[in-house]
Amino acid sequence: MKAPAPRADKPSAAAYRNLVVATVGFALTFWAWNLVAPLSGEYKDGLGLSSFQQSFLVAVPVIVGSLGRIPVGALTDKYGAKIMFPAVSALTIIPVLLLIPARDTYWAMLVVGFFLGLGGTTFAIGIPLVNSWFPPSDRGLALGVFGMGMGGVALSGYFTPRLAKHFDNLPNFVVAGALVVFALLAAVMLKDRPDRAVPQDSLGHRLGEAGKLRVTWELSALYAIGFGGIVAFGVYLPTYLKTWYEMSPTEAGTKAAGFALVTVIFRPIGGWLSDRIHPAVVTAAALLICALMAIVQAFDPDLNPLGTIALLVMAAGLGMASGSVFALVSQVTPQPKVGSVTGIVGAVGGLGGFVPPLVMGAIYSAKDSYSIGFMLLSDLALAGAVYSYGRMRSLKRDA
Repeated sequence: MKAPAPRADKPSAAAYRNLVVATVGFALTFWAWNLVAPLSGEYKDGLGLSSFQQSFLVAVPVIVGSLGRIPVGALTDKYGAKIMFPAVSALTIIPVLLLIPARDTYWAMLVVGFFLGLGGTTFAIGIPLVNSWFPPSDRGLALGVFGMGMGGVALSGYFTPRLAKHFDNLPNFVVAGALVVFALLAAVMLKDRPDRAVPQDSLGHRLGEAGKLRVTWELSALYAIGFGGIVAFGVYLPTYLKTWYEMSPTEAGTKAAGFALVTVIFRPIGGWLSDRIHPAVVTAAALLICALMAIVQAFDPDLNPLGTIALLVMAAGLGMASGSVFALVSQVTPQPKVGSVTGIVGAVGGLGGFVPPLVMGAIYSAKDSYSIGFMLLSDLALAGAVYSYGRMRSLKRDA
């Protein structure tokens, strides 16, 4: 019997090399992006900050990193990831090191935190790079694997405070050194596809054209639920567990880390399923799972085991949804506009994570309960599931 013929559209060795390098760079720059949050308690005590000042200090790099994906994605369409990834990684080294002298002054920390947001923009560089190298049949899994680089935030949460215990500035030197090595390697190893379509119009015009696409805002809304939910739980889950279940800070942090790990693992699973099923169907199923688990959690179950199961299954659903939405981006967006659309979708997704913690905190202050907040999350996820299945499923795959 003759062996089956190899697939004509099988990803090349260059595709896998670019995927690995981009994923490592994504994780490192996201670690840099999150250098402030793990030590915010120490900054609060050392600088005598209020709770609002502490929250604002943490929020500045996240907001800048989210919004910065819009121009960085459009610039990637123009200049390619081979230039943009090493350049952004190298520039991120500057605020990482400037955090050292700035830590004695609140306003200096805010200024440096603004520029540290640059590290959060690499998501909009890697997506169009990976999307261009992989054929549609493998693109969902590849984008999901790249998305695992968001685990750099979890790496920062775990290693940054532990390194700082040995020497205050050690996390900054470790991350800066890693970024130097990566920027040099990326300049040599990353390659844009030779047949990549290069837009000739201006940055403003490309962003305007991406903004005119209806699908840009549909995908943004879905990603705000999926990835925004991950960001929201990453920010607020420790507070929820400490307040409602009276956990110690260490125990709450460990549970929150487990939640984050599940989202990272299930992101490529969502992409892999999207290669075999229409990504809109995967997104709908994942958001439906989130909606059901939010309803369970709204009834304040005992954490062992029902509450823990509900939160972990919800994490799996959010991870799958964030992976499948970008599989959908790659299939319904014209190739020359993938970077611009990715920038907008990624920005809205990142910003979407700031609303739920504010709502949950306000509801708890007013009602002394989180149940209403979880029911609102359920309603939002259910609406996303219905829209994804009803509208997005009708969009055709690209050729």
